[in-house]
Amino acid sequence: MAKKRVEVEAGSGDVFTDLGYADAKERRLKVCLALEVNQVLEKRGLPQAQAAKLLGLRQPHVSDLVRYRLSRFSVERLMEFLTLLGKDVEIRITQRPARRSSSSVRVHHVA
Repeated sequence: MAKKRVEVEAGSGDVFTDLGYADAKERRLKVCLALEVNQVLEKRGLPQAQAAKLLGLRQPHVSDLVRYRLSRFSVERLMEFLTLLGKDVEIRITQRPARRSSSSVRVHHVA
């Protein structure tokens, strides 16, 4: 049996960019914010019904959030959830270093 030659392409480190999404930065930001929200909910051990009440959602929407089905949530709404959970959200704008070719959007978790 002849061996098939498999071509491997190196990824960029961003699955959304690699999949060709035009809104890759927004999708990555949503995932980072949802990760923070879900970590707080998990740490508190809140059932989805209680989390829904706290966040002003219906329970099925909390289920979407927990499963990272984020199409119904905006970046702003995810940031609002974090503030409702007692977290501060800070937006910082800086000059892009000349050595970097493109700008980035990042979420830094500060314990």
